[in-house]
Amino acid sequence: MALTITPIPAFNDNYIWALHNAEGQVYVVDPGDANPVKAWLAQSRLTLAGILITHHHKDHTGGLDDLLALVPVPVYGPAGGHIRQLDHLLQEGDRITVLGHAFDVMETPGHTLDHIVYFHPGQDDGADHPPLLFCGDTLFAGGCGRIFEGDPPMMYNSLQRLAALPGTTRVFCAHEYTLANLAFATAADPDNDALAQRQVSERSKRDRQRPTLPSTMSLELRTNPFLRCHSPSLQATVQQRVSQKLDTGLELFTALRRLKDQS
Repeated sequence: MALTITPIPAFNDNYIWALHNAEGQVYVVDPGDANPVKAWLAQSRLTLAGILITHHHKDHTGGLDDLLALVPVPVYGPAGGHIRQLDHLLQEGDRITVLGHAFDVMETPGHTLDHIVYFHPGQDDGADHPPLLFCGDTLFAGGCGRIFEGDPPMMYNSLQRLAALPGTTRVFCAHEYTLANLAFATAADPDNDALAQRQVSERSKRDRQRPTLPSTMSLELRTNPFLRCHSPSLQATVQQRVSQKLDTGLELFTALRRLKDQS
């Protein structure tokens, strides 16, 4: 049975993703604020059944206490020792079941040292059940997370692992950063026609107050500069901007991330 996935807006630009089934049970991902989740549950007449956490930052965990006071449910998250409310500590290679669907846990350090993502491989049953990725702040539409605790090699390797997932994977990022990310991407990769088309499409969604998410991995591979560090045209543009020869994908990624941090 397919999952329904709904974005619950929080703060200025967060999305708390709600996974729910026909029986009215809900898992939420990264509830930084309990209030919008509680309001959405009440309005939808659905029941919280579990919580998934990708990393320990407050805008992803701040609603845990209030939600657990409402109903005690299992909380899954990274085994880094930062989140006291967890009762299921996860690491690379673990597999969990969410409302009858298997999700694989991948460690993606960089943004934080203990960041994890949740990947459902989809179902080859002839129906529309594509792979699903809940990636927190590792991968964004058109961008990637800041490196707070890790280093560029960590983040680069984490993104390369995600880039190897099937192109049909639906990518559920935790923030609505898309237009700003695409503006930076266009400056770094000005000859990318797919990127120019995406800018128009995503701006139209935001003009209609619609989320730009989820994305797909195939779209990210065509338009996200942090996943395109093999591109000669991107390399040439960034080398000119930083006045430095960039011989490897990691060197190009590091220069891109530095430019984005300064923008």
